[in-house]
Amino acid sequence: MFIPSPPNAHAGAVLLLTGLALVLFSREKLPLETSSLVVLVLLAVGFEVFPYADGGHALRAVDFFLGFGNEALVAVCALMIAGQGILRTGALDPVGRVLARFWRVSPKLSLLLTLLLGGFISAFINNVPVVVLLLPVLISVSLKTGDSAARVLMPMGFSTLLGGTATTIGTSTNLLVVSVAMEMGLPRFEMFDFVVPAVLAGSVGVLYLWLVAPRLLPKKDICIADASPRVFTAHLAVIEGGPLDGKPLLRALELTDGKMKISALERGEGNRVMLLPDVILAPGDHMVVSDTPERLKEFETVLHGTLYPVGSEDQPVSEDNPLHEEDQQIAEIAVYQGSRLEGTTLNNYHFAERAGVIALAIHRSGKRFERVRDHVSDLRLQAGDILLVQGPRRNIEELKRSTDFLVLDSTMDLPYSSKAPLALAIMLAVIVAAAAGLLPIAISATVGALLMILTGCLTWRDASRALSVQVVLIVVTSLALGTAMIRTGGAQYLGSVFVALSGGAGPTLALSGLMLLMALLTNIISNNATAVIGTPIAVSIAAQMGLPPQPFVLAVLFGANMSYATPMAYKTNLLVMNAGEYAFADFLKVGIPLVLIMWGAFSFLLPFYYL
Repeated sequence: MFIPSPPNAHAGAVLLLTGLALVLFSREKLPLETSSLVVLVLLAVGFEVFPYADGGHALRAVDFFLGFGNEALVAVCALMIAGQGILRTGALDPVGRVLARFWRVSPKLSLLLTLLLGGFISAFINNVPVVVLLLPVLISVSLKTGDSAARVLMPMGFSTLLGGTATTIGTSTNLLVVSVAMEMGLPRFEMFDFVVPAVLAGSVGVLYLWLVAPRLLPKKDICIADASPRVFTAHLAVIEGGPLDGKPLLRALELTDGKMKISALERGEGNRVMLLPDVILAPGDHMVVSDTPERLKEFETVLHGTLYPVGSEDQPVSEDNPLHEEDQQIAEIAVYQGSRLEGTTLNNYHFAERAGVIALAIHRSGKRFERVRDHVSDLRLQAGDILLVQGPRRNIEELKRSTDFLVLDSTMDLPYSSKAPLALAIMLAVIVAAAAGLLPIAISATVGALLMILTGCLTWRDASRALSVQVVLIVVTSLALGTAMIRTGGAQYLGSVFVALSGGAGPTLALSGLMLLMALLTNIISNNATAVIGTPIAVSIAAQMGLPPQPFVLAVLFGANMSYATPMAYKTNLLVMNAGEYAFADFLKVGIPLVLIMWGAFSFLLPFYYL
């Protein structure tokens, strides 16, 4: 067996740093953006201290920052902003309404239609808005039909990943692979150049998601199905001679260790006093408090007050006169990428005051809803978190009409603004201009993002929330690693190792093996990192085997998109995981067979079309 000669010192250092990056990117406790910046800084400092020249052309440390102006990153960011315009205006909501009607007629066929539509739309639009659109539709119809939402949410999320592989703009991964390949001298992939194998393989995947995947998932009720109130509003009266008599309002908060949340202070019927910490309490004052029955009784005991149900202020709480809360609803609110809740806390956002509802619990990382009311308001929220909230019916309805929140039990009340047709037309123009070759996607998407803002479909604040620091840094770092691997010969060395290990394997087996390796890596680390690092290796393998590079580049593209086996593999996996309350094992059970199905399909289709 041929053993390739060892790489030079710089290539060896880059390969070691690449290995470190793969380890850091797979650490759940370390933010991906932090890992990316660490790798980028190490790369830049290393080449500044130890310069490298290739054929007389020096590789400068500042070259690693060129990724911030890379065409692929510009296109990714612009498409994220344009996609936010689609989401904010509710441009796709009519699709959700039509699907909801079909579900009432035939749930089985409607699931197939949902998978096909989700895949089709995701071929042209970032799949986050598509998942955000379809989540409340599927949960709502599941509640109405009595079927388990857990059996359809994961197949829907995976269908959007399948659709995203069909075009060059379907995912950021596709854009990066195409961009890196073009920088290496390969002809530009046009928007629909690989749509045929993607659609054929995707069709097999959709059949699996339709007929098999729901049977592998547990049939269980998610927390939203339990609509019993958890929180009650009551009046706590100040009594003469008690610990609050003649004391400031702040004293009530101190005695309850800050746990009591006072929404109003009444001094006589209908006579509200401004809530100031130094306002002096008097006998007969009523503090309006919302909390669990156990906590309310605790406050009554600690403060030596008298607890009254709302509407029954003349009769204290007792077994004959219990707490009651009419016209209350329980709802789930999903924190999606670009939501105003992302990256902040409920306290900082003043959620209870703005929304008029109370957060009962939070659901994160596949765990059941955690009753953490003591600190849920202080948790920094992430995309994918699900909040369990309770409030008056009218306030829940207001949340459904707002574009700031995604209420998961909403179908017919989804927002649909007058700007929706305009936003849809702008996005369609972006796609047509790029597909027809009139403008590169980076330019057409940037024009589209600007038009979204100029026409009022988005504000600048909306546009800034659409951008993800994590995506930007992982893309730039991956491009920097790719550049270092190409220029120092690291990619050529890895290609030689791959060819040597594959022995006398033919092109088909080499292609299939490379794709399987990419599929494995993308479920452990970032799919964008997998794609950018894998592309130069694929080109090197093709060159050493004397074969055309296009099928090997596509093997990287398709393999890096097989983000089905773990929830952390793709951001929409986390959103679906929390909404459906899936365990990590559920992703393995459904995702691994899908990876194998897609790998087998592409292992046949790529050699058939390109070799």
